[in-house]
Amino acid sequence: MPQTLLVVVLALGAALCIAIGTVVRQRTAAEVPVEDNGVLGPIAALVRQPIWWVGTVVGIAGYALQAVALGLGSLLLVQPLLVLSLLFALPLGARFAHRTISLGEWLWAAALTASVAILVVVGDPKPGMERAEARHWVVICLIGIPFVAACVVAAHRSTGARKALLLGFAGGALFGVAAVLTKGVVHLVSRGVVPLVTSVELYALIGVAVCAITLQQSAFQAGALQASLPATTVMEPVVASALGFLVLGEYLAADRRVSAVLVVAVMAMIAATVALARSSAGDESPIPVSP
Repeated sequence: MPQTLLVVVLALGAALCIAIGTVVRQRTAAEVPVEDNGVLGPIAALVRQPIWWVGTVVGIAGYALQAVALGLGSLLLVQPLLVLSLLFALPLGARFAHRTISLGEWLWAAALTASVAILVVVGDPKPGMERAEARHWVVICLIGIPFVAACVVAAHRSTGARKALLLGFAGGALFGVAAVLTKGVVHLVSRGVVPLVTSVELYALIGVAVCAITLQQSAFQAGALQASLPATTVMEPVVASALGFLVLGEYLAADRRVSAVLVVAVMAMIAATVALARSSAGDESPIPVSP
């Protein structure tokens, strides 16, 4: 099997697992009352829910497939394919909500599939470096930490949709950074145990992942999934792909004459992602907010 095809298969498998895990964790988080929040938000209550662990294990399996895909392919190839998790989540969410999928949702699903296919086939993403250099991480931290901190501070001063949106932006951005760290960690695994356990990337990945998951669950529980899910779903591939291009030197090997087609495909992918994420979020029951 050609390596690019293998990467596509792995990424699609990851997208399916992510879809299942996300739907399960969303529904579980939606049932946690706000007054049950602890210092870490809803996580303390969620870890006592067996069904949340089912969703988490499936999500971890998806992350493992994503890691293998990133070890073989570029962020510009893998991350757009992961957006298709929304495509898989569409029938799952509809089934749990006991409703039929609308024509509009099918059209958005078709638009998402077509736009991702164009980016993968026409764009022809090519890999760059396996790991970001230290100077790159300094710049990423100088920009990323204030952005995430500002989102979190503003979220704690907000309620409802605005709070969910801000937490979704912060969580999605961290998931994008985690994808870049994952690619570096996978590369270090191939070099042996010592380079791995002595690397900064491994521990940075653990820290970033914990923060991202905590923010994501807080966003899910904030009471406005139609705001948080699109924010998280769009931010992750945008941040990861941007870092892949700017930091790792990845690029699209497409002819310049089709640049306009690729721009339209990116815009269509973002629009379809937002539409399907809002639809998926609409399947969730509203969360009672404490006065």
